Amino acid sequence: MSADRPTLPPVRLHSEAELARDALSAPLMARAAKLARWAERGVPVGVGGEILQESLGAATAHLGLDGDEDGVAYTAEAWQLAVDTGLVDIDEGDEEAGEDAADLPDGAAVGTATPGEELGLLTSGSPQDILDIWLGGMETVLADAVAPDLSDIADQLADGGELDLDAIDWNPEEEAELLDGILGNLYLLTALNEGPDQDVPLPALAASMIVPDDMDEPTDDILEEVSAAMMRLDDQFRVLEPIGLVAYTPVDEALIEELDEDGETVRAAEPQDEEDVSRYGLVRLTPLGIYAVRARMLDAGVQAPAVGDLTDKGADVLLDALPDYPETLAQAESEQWLAARTPADAARDLLAAARGDDERAPLRRLAAQQTLSLVAPDAEPALREVLDDRQLGGLSRVWLAERALPGIPEPSQDMIFWLTVDTIAAQLDSEDEDTAAELRDLVQGLTDQHSGFFDAAWRVDHPATADVLEAMGRLHPDKKAAKEARKAAFKARSRQGD
Repeated sequence: MSADRPTLPPVRLHSEAELARDALSAPLMARAAKLARWAERGVPVGVGGEILQESLGAATAHLGLDGDEDGVAYTAEAWQLAVDTGLVDIDEGDEEAGEDAADLPDGAAVGTATPGEELGLLTSGSPQDILDIWLGGMETVLADAVAPDLSDIADQLADGGELDLDAIDWNPEEEAELLDGILGNLYLLTALNEGPDQDVPLPALAASMIVPDDMDEPTDDILEEVSAAMMRLDDQFRVLEPIGLVAYTPVDEALIEELDEDGETVRAAEPQDEEDVSRYGLVRLTPLGIYAVRARMLDAGVQAPAVGDLTDKGADVLLDALPDYPETLAQAESEQWLAARTPADAARDLLAAARGDDERAPLRRLAAQQTLSLVAPDAEPALREVLDDRQLGGLSRVWLAERALPGIPEPSQDMIFWLTVDTIAAQLDSEDEDTAAELRDLVQGLTDQHSGFFDAAWRVDHPATADVLEAMGRLHPDKKAAKEARKAAFKARSRQGD
């Protein structure tokens, strides 16, 4: 695989309209928008736009959170999001008042908040406008998620102390990088396991960032690091869920270790069986979260493909990419690509792009055959045009036969063997266990049906003939047949060297 080939599998994105609806319904965003509308008559604010104590109670009641023990905190968070995303504008009064703001007592008003221009976009803007506002808010929430524990800072500042980041063991760059890595791993796991309810256990996610790949059994120190990371992630995902980035089942409080009066660790309760894995926390990216993490990756220069990216690309680009896609996403990508073209034009483009003697040509032809299987019967003339083509005649006959169309000429023996070698060559590097099992069955079936298969196969004029025969020697369960395959591979390689 070339170095510039995408390393991330593709994802399936919801439409912008669906994502925009998700963004508007995210609890934190919905509260921020509601508070921005509530600010129509003007709300006094302090330095930085924070809502003042006397207004905070009214805002909490407006959100219907006055009966929630965390209602005030939720309201303050929503207000700050409204400020950060421009849903409210802050008028800080005249310049002189602004200059004197530092001398005002805590809690004094230095400005007035009113609905901002961005608020109107939530109702009259395009889905992309809404998503842009949400993405800005999401970045604010991500920054909050990696912020240090406020109680630690408060302890330092008590009695006139000074802030010492080293003392609270907090490095903003490292924290942000770790969370980016966690979200990236969660994105990868989501892409590899596409489907509903793909929750990832928190221990597995934490371990993916900490346990070395070559470590068979984690040490006690590593396990302690994983446990500490789990607790940090538990805090962070609780912050990220209200903005709609993740769906999160928090760690069971009974499992969280506490310290006794002497500072010793109190033994936590432990799940009794695998069914209790949810007690350790479960997380998954929402459709909105997949969109957001991908957007951040693209901004960072990472190649993160999505289904539909290839719709306006040529058949050569499509066939080069599809072999690296999971089967369901390859079909979805092909369907979108075909929908933008007439059957005949699509078939001709695919057949032209499938030609070649390079290393990836068999993969392209296999991808072309799979894509052509989705093409309407109107493409028949394009398939008949290549019946005599050495590289395409076999797959064109397969397409016509699958549709029980008349007038299909019998293929020559050379064409049959060439297509066989080409088909096996396309699957040699597959790491999929099902594909490997199918290949073993195919190899055994070929030799069972054709007693002189290897004697004929080494003569096939295909660049991968020797490699295919060597693979057949490894795969065939019969020792005698495997030996014949290796001999045939030697002959083929000698022939290619002539």
